[in-house]
Amino acid sequence: MGHGSRVRCAPMSIAVVTGAGSGIGRSVALALAAAGWSVALAGRRAAALEETAAAAPAGDFLVVPTDVTSADEVAALFTAVRDRYGRVDLLFNNAGTFAGGGVPVEDLDPDTWRAVVDVNLTGAFLCAQAAFRTMKEQEPQGGRIINNGSISAHVPRPHSIAYTATKHAMTGLTKSLSLDGRPYRIACGQLDIGNAATEMTARMQTGILQADGQLAAEPVMDAADVAATVVHMAALPLEANVQFATVMATTMPYIGRG
Repeated sequence: MGHGSRVRCAPMSIAVVTGAGSGIGRSVALALAAAGWSVALAGRRAAALEETAAAAPAGDFLVVPTDVTSADEVAALFTAVRDRYGRVDLLFNNAGTFAGGGVPVEDLDPDTWRAVVDVNLTGAFLCAQAAFRTMKEQEPQGGRIINNGSISAHVPRPHSIAYTATKHAMTGLTKSLSLDGRPYRIACGQLDIGNAATEMTARMQTGILQADGQLAAEPVMDAADVAATVVHMAALPLEANVQFATVMATTMPYIGRG
């Protein structure tokens, strides 16, 4: 073996993307398919998942309508993927909601709080747990989990306590999965995204509340740039891991926010 040469793992090929019916999830699913991955599309709305699959000029997709807050439906998702492909090499843990955003702390309904925790945190845990079990048991062993954090995993926006709390918790989920996955060749990293142009961020281009109480339009970036980052993270051999990465609109108010 020559000086500086490396033995790299064979490319992994089977991905599960949650929240794949729109926004970042759709962009990532399409980018993974274009890079040669077979992609299981998970989300609540079957029609939206079918639209994602139809948007690709080519690719191998499995559509599995899934409510990530249901342990039974998440288990059925991973059973369907194993039945079709025999293994899972990548989970992009992306499903999330901004429900309750814009509501002051004192007015946030407890049921809304619980709904956000159920989707953003419990749903992410259930999917990660199912992926972990599969990756631990399959041969060859291992795989990669990429959690969609957020700029809000670092700093909040005004009136976003439920979303911000769950995204801070996602960082703990990522760290624990990364540690617990070491013996089984399971790598876990987190991508913190700021102002990707999706349905969820449309209001940022017209004016959104800032820390000083003013309304201001914010710059956004193409969701395809997020997808390119995920594809890069996913393509690494399991001996390498992007533990945390931030991809954001260059001039958005994050550095210096508040």
